[in-house]
Amino acid sequence: MESLTRDGGHNADLARPFVDTLPVEGAAVSTLGSLLGTETVSATNDRAARLDELQFDLGEGPCWDALSSARPVLEPDVRNKPVRSWPAFSEVLRQEEIGAIFAFPMLVGSLRLGAIDLYCTTPRALSAADAQRSVALAAVVSRLVLRQALDKFDQPDTQQPHNPFFRRTLHQATGMVLAQLNLSPDDARLVIQAHAFAAGRPVQEVAEDILARKLDLSTSTQPGEIS
Repeated sequence: MESLTRDGGHNADLARPFVDTLPVEGAAVSTLGSLLGTETVSATNDRAARLDELQFDLGEGPCWDALSSARPVLEPDVRNKPVRSWPAFSEVLRQEEIGAIFAFPMLVGSLRLGAIDLYCTTPRALSAADAQRSVALAAVVSRLVLRQALDKFDQPDTQQPHNPFFRRTLHQATGMVLAQLNLSPDDARLVIQAHAFAAGRPVQEVAEDILARKLDLSTSTQPGEIS
């Protein structure tokens, strides 16, 4: 986890900590939905990337279930106990000789960004400690993926020294969002920026709507969210 935060989480390295710290053989990080698009952001090997891409094509699998439920999906023995809700993907798992597969949602506040898939070629359960470690790693990766996406998006409103009211408005809106969603100030600001990005609106307008209580990010469905 320290390497992720220290290095800024380059895409090629985002999946690696899961394999380095957990008893799994492959990992893939993917975004899902219209907010950031549906794509594999990082994968530790070709098999992990292929499992991701096939889930995109089939529209079923652990990444979709983890995102829609906002909860981890833990399947320790798909070889002997196929998942009935994944008829097509279960056949993929058989062909790929997968024994266990796990998925963790990528969440920042109310935003559902994607999922992280982990696999083993033999049946294997994650311990409670390993599952908690996966959740913590997924939280770090979620923030890095969202921050990288927003950095690529031109947000002129975040650079307005000539507007003395903008920073105050954004600061106050950030305070409201962090209270609503129990987030850190940095994460609350990320959620505001992501909502503006998804809605195609200036950050200042979104912040003003939050202050006027026209927009409640704790209850609104975010663009790109799968419910």
